[in-house]
Order: sequence, then structure tokens, then C-alpha cells
Amino acid sequence: MRRTPAKSGDDGAEILLGHKFTQPKLLTEALTHRSAAGAKGRGSNERLEFIGDRVLGLLVAEWLIEKFPDEREGALGPRLAALVSRPALTVIAEAHGLANLLAVAPGEAKRGVRERSNVLADALEALIGALYLDGGLGVARDFVRRVMADVVEKQFLPPKDPKTGLQEWALKRALALPAYEVTEQSGPSHAPHFVVKVTVGNASATGAAGSKRAAEQAAATALLGILPT
Repeated sequence: MRRTPAKSGDDGAEILLGHKFTQPKLLTEALTHRSAAGAKGRGSNERLEFIGDRVLGLLVAEWLIEKFPDEREGALGPRLAALVSRPALTVIAEAHGLANLLAVAPGEAKRGVRERSNVLADALEALIGALYLDGGLGVARDFVRRVMADVVEKQFLPPKDPKTGLQEWALKRALALPAYEVTEQSGPSHAPHFVVKVTVGNASATGAAGSKRAAEQAAATALLGILPT
């Protein structure tokens, strides 16, 4: 993955994004976690994450249509879901040092909020939203295609949802369906942390994420990685 080392502050963010903001407030807001914002979440990156999520989905869908002109919607859908998933966005955010740029409350920083997958993925989407509002769709497209190029290029076959893959693995061996159990739930309401254990037969694995569903996906991925093919 192509990496751009992140420096602290908005200047470092502009280097990462490859864009000089005409509305610096948008960039500051995109890098502000709810815990560091004013009353009622004003000034946090939540609104920008909302629009960035939609912009990212559009840009990746457009890219996939170009790259796989002969594929039907049934194959393109899983590709899109995998590329804009929280785990995928977290990997990209980590690779570019996004955690170093985020403003969070001191107490939350000590609890490692900057490194949580949901916080990193949301911040990346917020930055895309800020790019779109400040520079337009073309600027946002350039950034998305730069940071996601390696991931898209490596996606030759449509990915399979890990929970579906694990279920199919169990059915082929006449085993009971995978059982998922939340073993730990912590963190404040705006930044929860779930740990889920999945069991198939005598094998089990755990996964952690900012939502129960994402933690289940992470657990299924972990178990598939250790099961015999």
C-alpha cells in the first residue's frame, strides 16, 4: 500500500490528502473526535463522516464499474461492501498514520480511542467528506484512488463475506452452524468496543471491533485463517 507519513496538525493532514483547503475549518472538523468537540457534538467529525460515507461509496462504485465492465451487480456488490468496510478502511487509515492527526479528549486518548477501528474508519470517511465539500468530487476521487489503489488492484475475485464463508465451511463438513458470543463490551456510547468469540465444532477464535457485527466479521475472519481448507 502506498504510504504518506503523517505529520501532526492540519499541515500534516493536507500533505496526506494532497489538497490545500480553502475552508480550513472543514479539515479541523474532520480531524476532531466527538470527545474533543463542543457541546452536543458540535464541531466533531460526525456530520462529515455522514457525507463522506456516501461519497466514498459512490466513488468506489464508479471505480468498480470502470475496472470490471463485464461483471454483474451480484459480483460488484460484494466487492464494494468489502472495499468500504470498516476493516478495510481501518487498514488504510493505519497505513497512513491517521491516528496521529486526530484530536481526542485527553482521557479518551489514554484509553486508546485513536487506535480503535471505528474511530479510524469514521475519521477517514470524514476526511473524504471534507475533501468533497472543499474541492469537489474530483479532488475526493483523486485521494480515494491514491490511497485505495493497491487494495482495488489486488481484488481479482469478488470477496466472500467471512461469516458466509465460515458457514459454508461448517455445512460442507456437516457441522453445526457457527455460534457467536459477545465476551466483552466496553467503552463509552460514542466509541464502544466489542469482543466476540465464534465457535465451530472444536475450533474457536475471537475478534474485536467498534460494533457487534464488525466484531463478528473479525472473529469469522480469524477462525477461517486457522481452519484447514
